[in-house]
Amino acid sequence: MKIRIDASRYLLALIIIMLTVGIIFMILTFRSNPVEDALAANRVINVLFVIEEDKMPVSTYVLMYYPVTRRAAIFDIPGEIGLLLTKINRVDRIDRVYEPSRIGSYENEIEKLLGVEISFSVVITKDNLVSIVDLLEGVEIFIPSAVSYRADDEIILFPSGMTVLDGDKAGVYATYSLPYEERDMEVFRRQRFFLGFLNRQIQMNERLQNPSLAKMYNSFFRTGINMRTLMQLFNEFANIDTDRLNIQSVAGDLREISGQMLVIPLWDGNLIKEVVRQTLGTLTREIEDPFAERILTVEVLNGTARNGFAGRTADILRNFGYDVISIGNADRNNYESTVIINRTGEESMVNAFADVIRCKNIRNEAVGNTDDNSSQNFEYKADITLIIGRNFDGRYVTGN
Repeated sequence: MKIRIDASRYLLALIIIMLTVGIIFMILTFRSNPVEDALAANRVINVLFVIEEDKMPVSTYVLMYYPVTRRAAIFDIPGEIGLLLTKINRVDRIDRVYEPSRIGSYENEIEKLLGVEISFSVVITKDNLVSIVDLLEGVEIFIPSAVSYRADDEIILFPSGMTVLDGDKAGVYATYSLPYEERDMEVFRRQRFFLGFLNRQIQMNERLQNPSLAKMYNSFFRTGINMRTLMQLFNEFANIDTDRLNIQSVAGDLREISGQMLVIPLWDGNLIKEVVRQTLGTLTREIEDPFAERILTVEVLNGTARNGFAGRTADILRNFGYDVISIGNADRNNYESTVIINRTGEESMVNAFADVIRCKNIRNEAVGNTDDNSSQNFEYKADITLIIGRNFDGRYVTGN
């Protein structure tokens, strides 16, 4: 009898402890707000956005936002990026591990690819995208050339020029594929749509904070955070300077692996991690001079006998956000040393550029300088001219 009473007491005590722990957890969960925690700690907020159709990601973007400077950057993660995926233990498309109900594995692979921690994830199905755009009263985008697309026995026309897409047209425009459309153009189109979509959310933010609209709006997103936190997150995004916001793609080499074409990240994935690190440095650096934030224009000249060297180097620089406006051959193909010709007048900007390829050989030249005694007479075309020498290994300058 005593044993039974003691067992009952232990069971009752265990139930009380479990209830107490559960209540405390609920209180802490209710009080905790991860957005407020990030703001208080001055952390970069990384948000994964997935546009989903037929339970697979059509577009995936990581928005990196630093509240202190109100600057943001976006990285496009193509589904055909090829990685050694932990969950299936083989090299395959990154979207192979995507599961609509549990995107943790997909999120983890993106974290490893970029070298950052994802703060929040937001999934938007195609159907919900239609509803969101209608709630936003349309999304304005620029369409370079008119397009007609047949969907469900209906011809949908997208006229050229600035156009406001309603929900139905937005759902099609953000997800359709055409056999004759080049992959780069499809990616560019979807990126422009996402930027327009984000910009419209920012424009409509004040209205969307209305409690009745906010509840409806929140219901269209699949996310692990509550409505209050999600709306506060979107409210923070309203501070982003969208005029300076661009999308960078994860670049790589196209290779056939196990019968499918995969994009293998350049330099074993180290390039994109370095791009992300530099981007985060730019987001978190407080700059008073607006000139220092502008995008530098670059001319790349091949000073070696290696074919295609300028083009491949230009691709690397574009990944870092530089505007490569021209590539070509230098006046000769036997440059021993790589040289950077700086016309910006800004030491910090050219030093940041030089760090990308670890080049210390910098020559400052005034705009319009046509001194015939210089090693090459340049017409001014860009802020920076990069002449590739033999000491450039395709990624870095060695033995400056």
